[in-house]
Amino acid sequence: MQTRKKYIFITFFASWLLLFYFGGDQIKRLAFLSRKKAAVLKNWPRWTDRSLLESFADPEELQSDGGHHKQSAKARRESRINIYKHSRCRMETCFDFSRCEKHGFKVFVYPVEREDPVSESYLKIITSIEESRYYTSNPEEACLFILNIDTLDRDHLSIQYVHNINDKIQGFPLWNDGRNHLIFNLYSGTWPNYTEDLGFDIGQAILAKASFYVENFRPGFDISIPLFSKEHPQKGGERGWLYQNSVPPKKKYMLAFKGKRYLTGIGSDTRNALHHIHNGKDIISLTTCKHGKDWEKHKDTRCDKDNSDYEKFDYQELLHNSTFCIIPRGRRLGSFRFLEALQAACIPVLLSNGWELPFSEVIDWSKSAIVGDERLLLQIPSTVRCIHSDKILAFQQQTQFLWEAYFSSVEKIVQTTLEIIKDRLFHRESRPKFVWNTLPGGLLALPEYSTHLGDFPFYHLQHGSSPSGKFTAFIRAVSPVVSLSQPILKLIQAVSRSQHCAQILVLWSCEKPPPPRGRWPQTAVPLTVIHGRRKVDFAFVVWRSFPDRIVGFPMRSHFWDSSQSQWGYTSKWTNEFSMVLTAAAFYHRYYHSLFTNSLPAGLRSLIDQLSNCEDILMNFLVSAVTKLPPIKVTQKKQHQEAAPQQMSKSAAVSSGNLHFSQRQDCLNQFAAWFGYMPLVHSQLRLDPVLFKDQVSVLRKKYRHLEKP
Repeated sequence: MQTRKKYIFITFFASWLLLFYFGGDQIKRLAFLSRKKAAVLKNWPRWTDRSLLESFADPEELQSDGGHHKQSAKARRESRINIYKHSRCRMETCFDFSRCEKHGFKVFVYPVEREDPVSESYLKIITSIEESRYYTSNPEEACLFILNIDTLDRDHLSIQYVHNINDKIQGFPLWNDGRNHLIFNLYSGTWPNYTEDLGFDIGQAILAKASFYVENFRPGFDISIPLFSKEHPQKGGERGWLYQNSVPPKKKYMLAFKGKRYLTGIGSDTRNALHHIHNGKDIISLTTCKHGKDWEKHKDTRCDKDNSDYEKFDYQELLHNSTFCIIPRGRRLGSFRFLEALQAACIPVLLSNGWELPFSEVIDWSKSAIVGDERLLLQIPSTVRCIHSDKILAFQQQTQFLWEAYFSSVEKIVQTTLEIIKDRLFHRESRPKFVWNTLPGGLLALPEYSTHLGDFPFYHLQHGSSPSGKFTAFIRAVSPVVSLSQPILKLIQAVSRSQHCAQILVLWSCEKPPPPRGRWPQTAVPLTVIHGRRKVDFAFVVWRSFPDRIVGFPMRSHFWDSSQSQWGYTSKWTNEFSMVLTAAAFYHRYYHSLFTNSLPAGLRSLIDQLSNCEDILMNFLVSAVTKLPPIKVTQKKQHQEAAPQQMSKSAAVSSGNLHFSQRQDCLNQFAAWFGYMPLVHSQLRLDPVLFKDQVSVLRKKYRHLEKP
């Protein structure tokens, strides 16, 4: 009996030894052996629970592209080292701040030689920089340098690929291993892996790149930019598609996608799975196999049906009529449809794991886009259905703001890139993130003017504050005072009696107004035609209710002259107006600073040459900032753009026609410079008797613009 027990015990002990020896790993995973491991046995998290996903997958797996041409972790590390030899670059270590101390933030572009092949898109980038307020033609003054070599397309199979860049840049005396240089890139790598290899050593240069991988992005140094097509306008750009009456926010289709389906290669897994969420009703997800030369060689069983369904819907119609647009990765992480969705107010649903979103350093994308996970595609429909209508409308409004503020033209993309770098260099004058994500945006809120939000005209209504209760009057005199009965003295007397007037500056026609800075009141008002203290006081009270706009008396308007195919200018008293002449108007002093420091030098030179049209340009500027018309207060028809006195009648008529023609030319030149017509028509005139009711109506009408 004892021998039998001994054999049983030995057999049991040997079995456990064998089990631990061959199956130890499996036993360690048993939940009953560890209470901590039991915590792992919980429901799979929702796709928005990004912090929980790391415990379910290896970090290397999370960054996987999911294609048939996967790289090992070692291969990716070696590739990254070859591409980014200075992968630890920061502004403090790879940028020479001393170059920016003497002349400030100035940008030099290497002169483009005739033999240099430059694409249309890169030429737009160079032109945008050369027309900016930061451009300098003197390299000794420069803080930042831009190459004259087209680095946008670094796919060596592309016809726009520039060879031997390393040899060329090493010959530049200013290159200095890329220090203080900015390199733009839209496409990198080639078939089959589409790595981020640029084909040359960027050294210590800042890289402004589309389709940036998070693992290669150097935070606080590189800049992620959007992928844009060669048709993207150099300046101006089309307006967004969301209108004030776009209610309800939910459109015909809840979720939509229409695009190519890659049958093989990197990026194919994501797009091949999109058909699973298509229901043909409120979710439209269409793909086609018809692209590439040899698509029929890789044709699968779904291709015929996919190609047939694909032709049943128009892409532009889907953009117009969809609430959410799926933005899956392509061969690279970025896609043209990202900007297309922003413009169309179709909320982007991003399926591109590892993508550093454009301008993520300053833009809060959580207010305008849904960042999804490629592996959790099937949860997307239920997720977007749970979003409330109020939040959908807020997202749509934010897409329109971001589109018009930073993405509608190459010029704005370049300006945003430069302003981000400038904020890094001059941190004390940098813009807070609130400014970048709120109307009118970071490009129109100059930190050189002030770093206090209360000093800007467009933040008063959002913060419930009021502008200054005093104004400074600028009165421009055409001729010297020789008599006490002259109108200018009556004007000075009327303005000085206003309880809101802090000081009066009389400027002769040859003088330029000084910059309204320091302790001066916030309002700047050129007054040349207004008589009567009550009119001045009333106009100022109106302005305090709408400090971001021009408030004044004489009005003008613009219209499209189809017979001449150009904009027309009229001084006729009609029901509509789009300009209020600054000869008698109130506006915030910040617009003086914006006028002087933000507008291109070419525009200001044109005004100086003509000695005319500065009032039209000021209306252009303020309307471009606010997206709103000026406000007119009632006044008798007194103001006329008359020809100078002491002329014969025929000479006066001739001079008047020349003056009018000149202003119409200005209108068209300004529209060309801006790239679009920013002026907005209005029919509202404020009257002292009805003022309180009219202000209430106005605030209700434009409430949607107070908080984007």
